[in-house]
Amino acid sequence: MTTTAPVANARALGLAHYAARGVLEHVLTRHGITFQQQIALRAAVTADAPQTPDDLVTQVQDSLKTDPADIRATLDELLAKQLLDVDGARLRPTKAGRELIAAVGAETAPITARVWGGIPAEDLAAAGRVLALVTERANAELAALTA
Repeated sequence: MTTTAPVANARALGLAHYAARGVLEHVLTRHGITFQQQIALRAAVTADAPQTPDDLVTQVQDSLKTDPADIRATLDELLAKQLLDVDGARLRPTKAGRELIAAVGAETAPITARVWGGIPAEDLAAAGRVLALVTERANAELAALTA
């Protein structure tokens, strides 16, 4: 009996995304933050310098394709939780914000290693190329729909 490898398609991509996101959200819930809060906070933590709110909104919107008003509300939530702080016209992560991102990373690292471990490098490279192309094409389609 031969087994046919599954074909990569939108459903397979969605199932993989939601499975991985489910794991991450389980961890985030224990830390008291949402997925969108984590994405925004990570953008602030990994930036080379404090970002303006508009810069962070743009980065998060590029990643999540969500309403800018929702992202601004998320930034307000991070400020209220004292994970971000106002620095003039910019936002910067607080010590607690940096520690939270580090803790989430430390907690998810072994899970990530189990999920991705053992996948041959050539398969990861091929998947990376396909996902980059799908992302590029989907972004172009979204831009055309919203133009």
